[in-house]
Amino acid sequence: MPLSKRLVAEGFGTFWLVLGGCGSAVLAAAFPTLGIGFAGVALAFGLTLLTMVYTIGPISGCHINPAVTIGLWAAKRFPANEVIPYWAAQVIGGLVAGGVLFAIAIGKAGFDVHAGFASNGYGAHSPGGYGMLSAALAEIVLTFMFLFVILGSTERRVPAGFAGIAIGLALTLIHLISIPVDNTSVNPARSTGVALYAGGDFIGQLWLFWIMPLIGGWLAGYLYSAHFAQPPEEVLERERLSREG
Repeated sequence: MPLSKRLVAEGFGTFWLVLGGCGSAVLAAAFPTLGIGFAGVALAFGLTLLTMVYTIGPISGCHINPAVTIGLWAAKRFPANEVIPYWAAQVIGGLVAGGVLFAIAIGKAGFDVHAGFASNGYGAHSPGGYGMLSAALAEIVLTFMFLFVILGSTERRVPAGFAGIAIGLALTLIHLISIPVDNTSVNPARSTGVALYAGGDFIGQLWLFWIMPLIGGWLAGYLYSAHFAQPPEEVLERERLSREG
């Protein structure tokens, strides 16, 4: 598949992730006295990812997250020269989704984009009042585990067709754990897509939601490749047995 088509797919996928996940947080989480709450937002993020895995996975691999791209590169499953183009497509998709969400949200009287707009934050901008170190640790560890699930569930030794379910549920679980900590990022494109509209401190704190997920993704890719990846000879033997069987 040409790189140009894969980049368009990544843009569409990230658009859907940000619109579905952040849109549920902005529009439906507390509507108006009875909303979907944290659990509903967590499920929305998981569902948007699950649907995209089966929609654009065959086209671009459905990274829709710079941390996933860097993790797959570290695991030797993605070429280095395509990392930056993928990041650019993901960020653009997130920003377009943020713009669409903003255009919808301002239709409600009293809406204040600077109140947060589903942006990530720590300290005064953490839903539970958690500090910077707590947010940093959560982002590194949870992104690490997210990539671990992605890398493991997409191995050739795993039954085909089920990876999307594991990956979508993993993202749901991650949100159930960490929405109170920092509104859950594990995805720099998701964070950027809304923070640039919220402005102020949300932009000032955006660095953490780039650096920490990238660290977690890189660590997972490197360690999984070094210790758990299926050796090439096992892959070849499995393919041989499949042809003969």
